[in-house]
Parts: sequence; structure tokens; C-alpha cells
Amino acid sequence: MPLAAQGMLLTSMDIDAADECDFNRWYDREHLAERVAIDGFLEARRYVALDAVPKYLALYATATFDVLSSPAYRMALANQTEWSNRNIAKFKNMIRGVARITASHGQGRGAILGLVRLRPRAGNQEHLRSAIFAQRDLLLRNGLVSMHLLENDPALSRPLTDPPRVTSPGASDWFVVIEGTDRTAVRTSMTERFESTIGPELISTGVYALLWDLTKSDLSVT
Repeated sequence: MPLAAQGMLLTSMDIDAADECDFNRWYDREHLAERVAIDGFLEARRYVALDAVPKYLALYATATFDVLSSPAYRMALANQTEWSNRNIAKFKNMIRGVARITASHGQGRGAILGLVRLRPRAGNQEHLRSAIFAQRDLLLRNGLVSMHLLENDPALSRPLTDPPRVTSPGASDWFVVIEGTDRTAVRTSMTERFESTIGPELISTGVYALLWDLTKSDLSVT
């Protein structure tokens, strides 16, 4: 089925090689579980780049978009652990999108993820949205399983590493997520349907591999 979530937090970053061991241990042993435990969060997934920058990507799905501005989430942001603060300070090239899921087609999650980053021009949002919706026939191809459109909220989307009151150039960006089982099928779909047709609104494309995922129900398993 399409995603049950209505909101999605997307974060992506690079980290120096010397700090990767601690960074990955923090993500795997503390951070994902801490975020999924917040009221309204449903699941979190971690990825590593196969052909993309930044190197690391995480997706956090929420029951409603409002969860991403809720008191529970704001409290978590304001009370980061020491381990979190240490790692966040080392993020490089960070992308952080607080997004509405405005379209979701297909079934399930793929171990291979294609990420298309777009920057809509003023007044062209509806045209671009329609053009993206029209690409759902991609899911008829072997090796592709689902496709989703994430539209950033510009007031909430800013990297945690940015200084206060700084508005990120990507605050209003959109992301198309293409999930599949085959790396070539995912890459080809982005090349044929986005890189060749979107034009100047296309910022980047990339292919990632799933590291692991965590759902709310997993937290209750002992």
C-alpha cells in the first residue's frame, strides 16, 4: 500500500571519515530509536549513498504533518543528548526537509532508493506537481515498487547546523522518492523521467541503499 504517513522528516549529511564510527554507532544505538519513540512518529529508515551526495540519508515518517511541529518533537530538539550534540556539530553539507507527503503510489519499501531534489519556481508548483504525478506509470517497470512526493514546509525546513534565523536556500525544495529492488531500474527512471525533462528546477538526483529501518512496534519488542 502507499505510505500511511502524512509527514516526513528527511535529513542528509556528510561526516568526516575519522568520525564515521561514532556517527554510525550513535545513529544505530540511540538516535533512530529516540526519534521513533516520539508521539506521532511511525518509523525511521537509514541509507548510505551508492551514487549520491551527501553520503548519509535518513527518513522519518509521521502519522500527520503536524507531528513535525508538535510540542513533543520540539522538546526533543531542544533537549538533545550529549552524544547527539557531539555528532550534530560534525555534520557537513546537511540537508533537512520537514515535508508533507502529497502523493504516494505503489506498495512497500525498496532496499534501493532514488532521491530527486527539485526547487519549484514561483507560480509553477501546480504544473510541476501534475508532471510528477504523471510519472507514476514508472511503477509498471520491473525493479520499482513505490514512489512518493515530499513537499518541504519552508518555515520548518532548515539544517540544525545553520545559525539561528538563517533561511536555507532549499527550504522550499521538493523530493521525489523512488523505491525499488534494482539499482539500475531506479537510476534509469531518474535519468529518463527527471534529469532529461525537468530542466532548471532539478537540483540533484542520487541513489541510496537501505542500511536498516525501525518502526514503532519494534520498540516494544524485548
